[in-house]
Amino acid sequence: MKIGMICYPTYGGSGVMATELGKALAHKNYEVHFISTSLPVRLDTMSPNIFFHEVNVLNYPLFEYTPYESALISKIVDVVRYEGLDILHVHYAIPHAFAAVIAKQILASQGIDIPVVTTLHGTDITLVGRDSTYEPTVTFSINQSDAVTAVSQYLKDETFKYFKIKKEICVIPNFVDFERFSKKSKNHFKIAIAPNDEKIIVHTSNFREVKRLDDVIRIFENIHKAIPSKLLLMGDGPERGRIELLVRKMELVQDVRFLGKIEAVEEVLSIADLFLLPSEKESFGLAALEAMACQVPVISSDAEGIPEVNINGVTGYISKIGNVKEMGENALKILQDPEVHQKFKLAAYERAKDFDLKKIIVKYEDVYKKLLAKTPAMVS
Repeated sequence: MKIGMICYPTYGGSGVMATELGKALAHKNYEVHFISTSLPVRLDTMSPNIFFHEVNVLNYPLFEYTPYESALISKIVDVVRYEGLDILHVHYAIPHAFAAVIAKQILASQGIDIPVVTTLHGTDITLVGRDSTYEPTVTFSINQSDAVTAVSQYLKDETFKYFKIKKEICVIPNFVDFERFSKKSKNHFKIAIAPNDEKIIVHTSNFREVKRLDDVIRIFENIHKAIPSKLLLMGDGPERGRIELLVRKMELVQDVRFLGKIEAVEEVLSIADLFLLPSEKESFGLAALEAMACQVPVISSDAEGIPEVNINGVTGYISKIGNVKEMGENALKILQDPEVHQKFKLAAYERAKDFDLKKIIVKYEDVYKKLLAKTPAMVS
């Protein structure tokens, strides 16, 4: 089977999951063709079954905004025709689902029928998609897709709530690859970061406003006042500069490190004692899941799909969005008692097993195979 994987190349959850899924499919001897504006950040594996096709956008003075959608549609048509793809799997509704649906219609006019699978990831539905500017396009794209999946039950419910959807939506949750995300022996790294055996607190995100980085810093401040601790921030984005200034203002510079877009996320998680995810919007909570796979308990908000991953009082604690005081208190409940900490660590790991890549990939394969069984052969 030849699969076209269309995604954003960035650190956001949709791009990460699309890339990891594609790599796993390639490992199972499927031929996977990534179509994106640049090489996806996690596409770091050399494989004879992985191909990359760059979308080149014409930078013409007439265009105030570069016509990415048109370039993407043309690239999809080109790759399907000349690589003989069997199926398109698009991640994030805007503009990928729309581009794939239009490409499908162009290809149909040339005698080529290719099914489109659209996976909804979160803000494409809960934030951007609800805007009246995009709602008709999102609704059309979902309804014209041959199969639709969502990464959480919450996201599925929100899609039906805010859009007039006629298609069935299958919940296939995000996943974690245990071959990569597992607790590793990195004592030398831990000693370098926390030479006096300080507790290591971690947060990772794309540093957007919805991630509530202010809350991350204030939760850490509460922890830091009670016990020796360090905060490691992985990722980058529009909020970083402002948060760096906040850290200086709060005089936490010596104990807060900005690691940037670090590739070896699992190595940092392997030395972590606690993970913070106080987001305002989080359709699933992939960052939390990856932490849990590395035996790191999670302190999180109750935003959207997070409770489907982090179990309150078992794998960590959940509080109302913005309740920094309670999050700090819950963090200390875990960190100040070694036996309690160990109990939460093991529970987090066991919960993460429910989202093992090996279990989830089979669900996507089933979707592909059912669609291809209904699709007539291509006409060259």
